[in-house]
Amino acid sequence: MFRSIWQRVRNVIRLYFVTGLLALAPIVVTFWVVGLIIQRLDSLLLPRLISLLFPNLETAPDLPPLVGAIFTVFVILLFGVIVRHFFGQELVRLGERVLHRVPVARTVYIGVKQLFEAILQAGPAAYNRVVIIEYPRTGLYCLAFTTGAARGPVQDALPGKRLLNCFVPTTPNPTSGFYLVIPEEDVRDVDLTVEEAFKVVMSAGLVTPDASAPRRGADVTTPS
Repeated sequence: MFRSIWQRVRNVIRLYFVTGLLALAPIVVTFWVVGLIIQRLDSLLLPRLISLLFPNLETAPDLPPLVGAIFTVFVILLFGVIVRHFFGQELVRLGERVLHRVPVARTVYIGVKQLFEAILQAGPAAYNRVVIIEYPRTGLYCLAFTTGAARGPVQDALPGKRLLNCFVPTTPNPTSGFYLVIPEEDVRDVDLTVEEAFKVVMSAGLVTPDASAPRRGADVTTPS
């Protein structure tokens, strides 16, 4: 009798704990990440600028929250206006010429610039298709995102095939993964949006879209 009661109590506790965790954890993690970003932006520019303008201050002033973050965003916007409409392009080119003469700085600068250009200028169409590919070996399949057709020397390496740039995300962090170049005939479209595919990858398949919902009707047959 007591064992049966304890089993029921344990099941109820587990049910409410899981329900509370699923409801609370995403909110807490979101606020924590946003707070961490704001904290970093708060201390990025304004405290250093105050220290330069007032070197006699022994301790940095205690600024209200968000003041430093707003100042950092304002500086970025102001620099963007200068680069876009005034003499900023000449300053950027001058800085690039200087950095290109420093071996280590040149490598870091080029890599960071290309990364930010790929992220910020690609826009929502950066991942334009959700596909399934045979990877990492024959008989195993995984979800991938295409980022466009391969060009230049990458495509020229296999002139007889049309190659696609594909990104294979990892679980549970889909922002990291592998870059693969795959012949177009070896990929199959999956009837998922990019957002839905990210959810599937992040949850290791535990979260899947509703099969009864209207879909795009893509072909998901595996390659022969």
